[in-house]
Amino acid sequence: MSAHDALSALADELDQRLAAADAELVDNYPGDRGTRQPVHTVYVPGDKYDADTIATWGAGARDVLSQHGRSVMELAEALELRPSSAVEVYDRVRAKLEREPIEDLRIDFEDGYGNRPDDREDAAVIAAARAPASSVKAGNASPYHGIRIKSFEAPTRRRGLRTLGLFVGELADADAVTDGFVITLPKVTSVDQVEAMVTALETIERAHGIATGTLLFEIQIETPQSILGPDGSALVAKMIHAGGRRVTGLHYGTYDYSASLGVAAAYQSMEHPAADHAKDVMQVAAAGTGVFISDGSTNILPVGDRDAVPLGPAPARPVGTTLAVARHLLGLGPAPGPAAEPVRGDVRLLPRGPAHGRGPPPRLRARRRLWLSRRAGDRCRARRVRAPRS
Repeated sequence: MSAHDALSALADELDQRLAAADAELVDNYPGDRGTRQPVHTVYVPGDKYDADTIATWGAGARDVLSQHGRSVMELAEALELRPSSAVEVYDRVRAKLEREPIEDLRIDFEDGYGNRPDDREDAAVIAAARAPASSVKAGNASPYHGIRIKSFEAPTRRRGLRTLGLFVGELADADAVTDGFVITLPKVTSVDQVEAMVTALETIERAHGIATGTLLFEIQIETPQSILGPDGSALVAKMIHAGGRRVTGLHYGTYDYSASLGVAAAYQSMEHPAADHAKDVMQVAAAGTGVFISDGSTNILPVGDRDAVPLGPAPARPVGTTLAVARHLLGLGPAPGPAAEPVRGDVRLLPRGPAHGRGPPPRLRARRRLWLSRRAGDRCRARRVRAPRS
């Protein structure tokens, strides 16, 4: 047998030997889902949401822009935009706030709602579900929307499951379960809870005649147990694969995760090193799976007087700087809304910059150039000390 024939035979043998591994790789890492990632998720308490919420928030956001971004240059200065792109960005912002002020809405029956008697929560869930159902029928629902239930930890499991069943049931009865409907499962501490969520969704789909695989969910990473298991493994990776195609995203829970590590309240933020570590693990775990990553939550919005409003986006800026030099450019933050309605906005990691692909602001570009120059210097020094070839 010639060398060529031997290699050909070996290739055939390896194809057979690795066929299962090849199929497993494609199944576990299917790549991008081909859908857009919302730039934010707005959380509204379950008893505060109604069919007018999105329109009200849109009007509030436009008022903020009118009062504090009255001109192109004023907005450009606040967002550190290049003058060459300021006019287009300004026009796009105004158009966006008219057309789609909230991209992703989560009606919150967890921390944002609290613990209340079952009959009161039941009534609030049914009322809250009927509002998005009517919005879907009217064609003015946010493109992505859903509910956050209570966790599957023992004390809240039954209440979370009941809320989920009631909410989905109302939507199903109104034929209002859309492709943009997503459920958030908070405070996940084990792979078993993810598997239990899959079982719950399968049961609810059967009960309401919903097509199998329609109900999707996001995993909220709010506990150290979800990042590092007792055996030292990254449980978040196992959680993604345990949920299969139903898992669409990972949300980093800034405050609960930090508190679980003993970080003092004054230092709980998306820019804390503990947050960087958690999101690094999340990013590696989700790579190639098609699962979106959220950068974390903030309860600070650009509302108030002229002195207060410029501070609204500030918490996102240091994080954006950190991520830009190491991994990503930060996308847009939560949509501004009425000061009387504080919410949590999960700022998503996006592959493009604050001006939707038009590059980072000057301050960020300078920091990135400095970082790149230092890396280049490190490589040069490494080449100088490398041993000569023998």
